[in-house]
Amino acid sequence: MPSIPSSGTRSPRTATNSSNDSHIRNETNSRFETSSWRPGPADRTVLDSSGKVVHVPADWGWLPPGDPMWTRRVKTRGPHWVVQEKVGRKVFSRGIWAPAAIIAEVKIEVDAQRSTASYAAGLAKAAERRGVEQARYVDEFRDAILDFLAFAPQHESVASSLATAVAQHATPVGSGTVARTERIPVPQRAESAVIAWLRHQTTAYDHMTIRRQKGVRRQVRRELAEQSRQLLSRYRAGQPIASDCPLRVALEKGKS
Repeated sequence: MPSIPSSGTRSPRTATNSSNDSHIRNETNSRFETSSWRPGPADRTVLDSSGKVVHVPADWGWLPPGDPMWTRRVKTRGPHWVVQEKVGRKVFSRGIWAPAAIIAEVKIEVDAQRSTASYAAGLAKAAERRGVEQARYVDEFRDAILDFLAFAPQHESVASSLATAVAQHATPVGSGTVARTERIPVPQRAESAVIAWLRHQTTAYDHMTIRRQKGVRRQVRRELAEQSRQLLSRYRAGQPIASDCPLRVALEKGKS
């Protein structure tokens, strides 16, 4: 793609420049359906999939992430470049580039819509619906935890307390825990959430100094998970449990 002057260094228009701008617009329009870029090394630049630096069109503006309604509408209006950055194994949205006029138009439309009474009423209904759905999921998740624990009858009270503690920690919207993922079934989420809770609450994991080497932390977590499973097996077998059991101590600590 030809280099595009920044908004502060616009050059005089000539027949050659008009031809170049037309080529840029055509190339831009052909890309917008599937355009995905990485942040560039300088202001108003992006990187394509091959690492090539591409200048953002001079009449485009930047829409940062954070307002889904603005973003969705801008994307439906025409050409846009989605900027994403991979950090570790996760991909984060850094916003989108799009024609500045479209961004401004969308912001005015959305702000006007949000100022109406009907929009406020819709938000209230949506919040109520999400609250009902969240309460239903918390109950479903807690039941899945109890199914995974399967403690002997004499330890049912411990199972109930543990299920409540794990569900309260793992299920809040936006918590980023395994309970919020939809990539695995609920029973598997419940098992993973219990093991994670036990790792943090009944082992020294949070205070360990773990060597920064590939695979080391994962191995430590595997070993601690096995310890947690052995702990749970004693409750499932109905064995007598000492008062200083790490699980009992953690649950009592959580009550205080």
